[in-house]
Parts: sequence; structure tokens; C-alpha cells
Amino acid sequence: MNRFIVAEPSRCIGCRTCEIACVLAHAGDARVSELSAAAFQPRLRVIKSLNISAPVMCRHCEDAPCLNACPSGAIVYRQNSVQVEQERCLGCKTCVVACPFGAMEVVTVPSTRHFAGVTVAVGVRAEAHKCDLCVTRTQGPACIEVCPTDALHVMDEDYMQETLRRRREHSAADPTALAARA
Repeated sequence: MNRFIVAEPSRCIGCRTCEIACVLAHAGDARVSELSAAAFQPRLRVIKSLNISAPVMCRHCEDAPCLNACPSGAIVYRQNSVQVEQERCLGCKTCVVACPFGAMEVVTVPSTRHFAGVTVAVGVRAEAHKCDLCVTRTQGPACIEVCPTDALHVMDEDYMQETLRRRREHSAADPTALAARA
């Protein structure tokens, strides 16, 4: 089972702290004050309505439509998740169209080339952009770590089994719950 992050909308307050943590986790040594508005590109988006708010992010699907649609093979399964190999990405946006959750984006990033020991800026390059579960962070996903209401969780095999167990116990203890669902 691929791991992914789930949000509990009943706990989310729409503070967007997860978006900031995401940007900082992928910004290298840069600080928030050093990032331009164009560089603020979180890999998840908090969506707000009148009654609810929650981040929308990649579900790391088992049979990922984005992976199946990618013509260059830039989207791969790795470390129990769906990852993008940026050096292979064409920026064609096929993955954006294929994603049923709206979790994929194509963003532009500065492009550089190295020539005779000198780094030269050559414009911008398009890249697929999505939640990568912060696989390079030893602490795990940054969004989970900073959420003030504990609304985000990594759904893995153990968490899934615990959730199913709790739901089954709740259904068995409350016979009206089954009647209400029917």
C-alpha cells in the first residue's frame, strides 16, 4: 500500500501553516523572507468553503492516473509513494489533466546551465509539482509536523488498520449507525 497524507476537515482551521511548511521544506536554505511570491509554490493547497477547509494533496494512488498518463516516464513509484523525476519531466501537463484529485500542477522554475565552470541562467523550465511526502526529510512530512490542530496524518498500512478497527467498533457499538447509512 502506498503511503499518503489524509486531512480531517473537521479539525482543519484553514490557517495554511501546512502550505508554508511545505514551501520551506523544499526551499533548501532559503528563509520565508527570502522567497519571492513566484517561489512560494506549496505542493498542497488549502481549499476553503463556507463550512469546511482542508488541504488537497496527492493521494499517491496505487494505480496512479498521472503515472499512467506521463509520456516521458517522469512519474514513478518509489519508497511506497508516487514521485516525480524532474530531470525527465517535459512540463506537458498530461499529469494535471489525468489527476482526479486536482493535486498535480505544472510550475515554472529558474533554469540554469553549466558551461566552462560557470553557471548561466537560461530562463525558466516547467516541472510537475505535487506532494512528495517530504521523502528527503528524516522527520517525515513537514505539513504534519506543524499542523496546530493535528488535522493531518500519514495513512500507511498500520494507520489504515487502526482506522478500520475503530470504525468497526463504533458500528458494532451503535446499531443506529448502520440503520442511518442504509
